[in-house]
Amino acid sequence: MNRLLYSLLPLLPLVSLAQSGPSPQRPALTIESIMQDPKISVGTTPSAPFWSDDSRTIYFNWNPNRAKNDSLYKITLSGTRTLSPSKPQKVSPAERLALRTDPSPIYNRAHTQRVFESQGDLFWIDTKTGRVRQLTNTVDAETEPRFSGDEKRVTFRRSGSNLFSIDLTTGELVQLTDFRPGAKKSEPKQNDEETFLKAEQLRLSTVVTERKERKDEAERLSKRNRPKRPKEIYLDDKQLVGQQLSPDGQYVTYRAIKSASGAKIAQVPNYVTESGFTEDIPTRVKVGAPQSTQEFFVYDVAKDTVRTLSVKSLIGITDRPAYLADYPKAKADTAKKPRPVTYSNVVWSEDGKVAVVVIRSGDNKDRWITRLDPATLTLTVLDRQHDDAWIGGPGIGGSFSPGSMGFLADNHTLWFQSEADGYSHLYTVDALNPGAKKQLTSGKFEVQEIRLSNDKRSFFLQTNEVHPGEQHWYRMAVTGGNRTRLTTMPGANDALLSPDETHMVIRYSSATKPWEFYLSPVASTAAPIRLTDSQTETFKSYSWREPTYVTIQARDNQPIYARLYKPSQPTGKAVVFVHGAGYLQNAHKWWSQYFREYMFHNLLVDKGYTVLDIDYRGSAGYGRDWRTGIYRHMGGKDLTDHVDAVQWLAKTQGVDAGKVGIYGGSYGGFITLMAMFTTPDAFKAGAALRPVTDWAAYNHPYTANILNEPQNDSLAYRRSSPINFAEGLKGNLLICHGMVDVNVHFQDAVRLSQRLIELKKENWELAPYPVEDHGFIEPTSWMDEYKRILKLFEERL
Repeated sequence: MNRLLYSLLPLLPLVSLAQSGPSPQRPALTIESIMQDPKISVGTTPSAPFWSDDSRTIYFNWNPNRAKNDSLYKITLSGTRTLSPSKPQKVSPAERLALRTDPSPIYNRAHTQRVFESQGDLFWIDTKTGRVRQLTNTVDAETEPRFSGDEKRVTFRRSGSNLFSIDLTTGELVQLTDFRPGAKKSEPKQNDEETFLKAEQLRLSTVVTERKERKDEAERLSKRNRPKRPKEIYLDDKQLVGQQLSPDGQYVTYRAIKSASGAKIAQVPNYVTESGFTEDIPTRVKVGAPQSTQEFFVYDVAKDTVRTLSVKSLIGITDRPAYLADYPKAKADTAKKPRPVTYSNVVWSEDGKVAVVVIRSGDNKDRWITRLDPATLTLTVLDRQHDDAWIGGPGIGGSFSPGSMGFLADNHTLWFQSEADGYSHLYTVDALNPGAKKQLTSGKFEVQEIRLSNDKRSFFLQTNEVHPGEQHWYRMAVTGGNRTRLTTMPGANDALLSPDETHMVIRYSSATKPWEFYLSPVASTAAPIRLTDSQTETFKSYSWREPTYVTIQARDNQPIYARLYKPSQPTGKAVVFVHGAGYLQNAHKWWSQYFREYMFHNLLVDKGYTVLDIDYRGSAGYGRDWRTGIYRHMGGKDLTDHVDAVQWLAKTQGVDAGKVGIYGGSYGGFITLMAMFTTPDAFKAGAALRPVTDWAAYNHPYTANILNEPQNDSLAYRRSSPINFAEGLKGNLLICHGMVDVNVHFQDAVRLSQRLIELKKENWELAPYPVEDHGFIEPTSWMDEYKRILKLFEERL
């Protein structure tokens, strides 16, 4: 599952809990218990599974003994028709060092050979016999091994820059590129006087002339007899990225990135340091700062030439964004210059005859899927997706990634994902004869992951078609049609197929149960076999609540999906939790990354609070319109969704509308501020954790998508930044912020504090955390923060 932007995604917390108390069924939860080290309270879930080549061993990281770090474990499968798993066994250091299994295997087409990198060297393995051959043994780091198109050689990068190949039969090592930093040194150019004197010397002296001729001839012979070497390519002041060799070895494609000049880097002061001095942490530029630029090059190996790709022919490349209509005085670009673009890595067909490059406009409002002819440098558009807001959604990719994409067995039918119909779905198009694309999936759901089968006859798909809060895997023919559902457990199912595609390791969780591994045959309806058991006895002793999944009608008649926690003895008090952003949801049926908050909600319900958690406008899982519902106005529909939800609570759940609190972190902190400032009668108290207070101070990749650039769309920033509405505060506000937060800088909280002081507001407080970044780490920090939040709600609601 792609989570392209770190943006406002909260870092995955280390969780905690414990309990002691009166009820034998539900012992009393405390802040200390639920915020302690997660290894003690919840347990450590298994992660990062991968298979052996023979599909008989599953490896994964795990820490059931609650050590300082995870260790590598394995489960071996025995049997023929029905595989029987062993108990998990810890892999010894010696066995791990000798392990020849790779979490991201690179196979040849028949899956009989595999290449991998280990400790900076390259290895080849026969997957049937297990025979291993070391290909390199150098002090340089060799990475990214790939089979050549004819599978007779392995290509790779050395020291991150140049491409090499090694012949699997002869062992011959060939350097394919010669990228060099800086500029090529040239001979000093002669002035007119020097040119005249040289010509005179040659005219007046036969000896000098003859010596020059002999010297020139010797240089010609030396150059002619010199072994053929790749062209020297100087990068000047640019950074090299994305070097790729075509399957037939005829072309090398690469990108060169030039950093923007004049982009000021924000510094975060760190006060609690080992040295005893305040030390600055360099972080990032702010939104609207000058951005780096990209160029795409094709090196023709046979012709020894390098040429630059032009995008001037792309339809719509000079279009102005629609939002500029709100600024009639903004000067139009009469020259109609092409917008800056970014390029993906090249997606090659296996036969090397078709190359596809995904090009995105710098403002992220257009994505062109193009066929590149490397010989002529012409581009043929296979698909253009335009969005007046911004291009996004599952499988769509980012600046360098093409997204979910590849070729079918015919080597010219390209499959890809697009939000063309409002949801991210699977499409195909003929890259050699582009015309109408074919849509293979459709409906009000998202295709969230795609894998093409080994024989290229089927797709394995993860979708949320059962419910926006469930994830299941399906199998479907590459021509489309009916899908066969492969997973059955309600919740989230992340599947990893075995190399022979007969079995799946399923990483599964439900709303009340953290992630565990299960084994399931691909072609069977048998119940999955549980492989791991990770929860502590403390965790198991409490009867964690399954939330009620409800839909609430928003004022524009759109359904808001939500999780509701109802107390057995309600007090009329309610708390609304706001999840963070990026592209995220929390009203789902699996174990939340907000597990601390989930346990805190159980504590609140024990005290008689009703708790609600909604997937507001901008949340993941609901398609393009919901995703872009916050375009140019964060704190608009995303906030009114929360206000509508509170009204629903008052009308249907017996909640006192005057006793409602709100809290959340990151984007959730931002919404809390907007709620307390712009809808102060809806919420009596709010806790804003690490909140953005002014979007003009946040990062570029996330913010420019949603609000454009502040110098070009000041209206969007003015109506979206809480600091502009601080005078509206009526209720009681708690602000908590880590002082070494390199994502949302502590400066945001400081500037808002000064604003509240100048407005003479008294019903607020700021709790700074000197050693914490965006996502807290220390249990004592979590404890202090949530004691303050609980105190706020207990005293003010």
